[in-house]
Amino acid sequence: MSEKTSEEKVPYPQIVVAGAGSVGCFVGGMLARGAHHVTLLVRPRLEEVLARQGLTLTDFEGLDEELAPDMFYRSVDPACLAAADIILVTVKSGDTAEMADLIRAHAKPEAVVVSLQNGVGNGGVLKSALPGFDVRAGMVPFNIVSMGGGRFHRGTSGDIVIEKGPGWLAWTLSVKGLTVHERDAMVPIQWGKLLINLNNALNALAGMPLRDQLRSMGWRRIMADQLSEAIRVLEAAEIEAVMPLNRRLPIRIMPKILRLPSLLFNWVARSMLTIDPNARSSMWEDLQEGRRTEIDELQGMIVELGREKGIKTPINACVAELIREAEAKGAGSPQLFPRDMRRLVRVQKQSA
Repeated sequence: MSEKTSEEKVPYPQIVVAGAGSVGCFVGGMLARGAHHVTLLVRPRLEEVLARQGLTLTDFEGLDEELAPDMFYRSVDPACLAAADIILVTVKSGDTAEMADLIRAHAKPEAVVVSLQNGVGNGGVLKSALPGFDVRAGMVPFNIVSMGGGRFHRGTSGDIVIEKGPGWLAWTLSVKGLTVHERDAMVPIQWGKLLINLNNALNALAGMPLRDQLRSMGWRRIMADQLSEAIRVLEAAEIEAVMPLNRRLPIRIMPKILRLPSLLFNWVARSMLTIDPNARSSMWEDLQEGRRTEIDELQGMIVELGREKGIKTPINACVAELIREAEAKGAGSPQLFPRDMRRLVRVQKQSA
């Protein structure tokens, strides 16, 4: 069977996943599995793998789906954006402006552009660069890890949330195993996701599965202290943040939950522990693969905002520095223990 091309005429929306990495390949694969016309705009090395082996989608709930190469489209040429009715942007935050330039150069003005990225500023970058486009912020709560060979594994749960707008975009993008909701107020949800994502760096430094990290009292206390520091900064800046998966749960009580004794924590936070035993953060994967992390869009934002408001952030600053050092070394996770982190944070406080 010959390889499909994204120029074929189809009677339903054409979706281009712009900058498809782990999240983009999983989301795009799920949409293709749901009979959508999907094109993955990828780097040449990944395009070769997907053309040869297709996509394999797995998750902690038992999903195990193989998509043959002829079930979705692939391209390394941004000209594929010209056919898109919906563009899902999944590049790292540092590449958002470049992707916006490509969209402006190739996409039709009536295309809907959705940011499915970490951080709180990417939607604004896209909106500023793409006047006239319907641009929407979004939030992906689950964790995806590339297992190699075109296999992408979802290790945690949750539904995608996007900014509300004209039409029925959330309904269009919702397929079996992938649900999308629309919300009027996305900024508080994005800040809440950023606070939760602060643990990405700790998990990368620990080099252990997320579930094991959550079951470690030592790591939970560091998580709680880091989160408390960040919440103080947001409160000083009068920035609202809500839990991305449970808006009724005040985010300010999360540090208290994390500090509970393990037996009580396991009972109270059962939903936090329903994750794949081997799931790790995307930042851990970045360190292992020698890629640039998004530390500047996570801890870096808290440190900078704290500096503006005159609030010291030694824990977030220490974590950011350690991640940058690990990036520079290119040797993967340093596999720190909680006592190592405590010692390094004390040094950071003394030098602050």
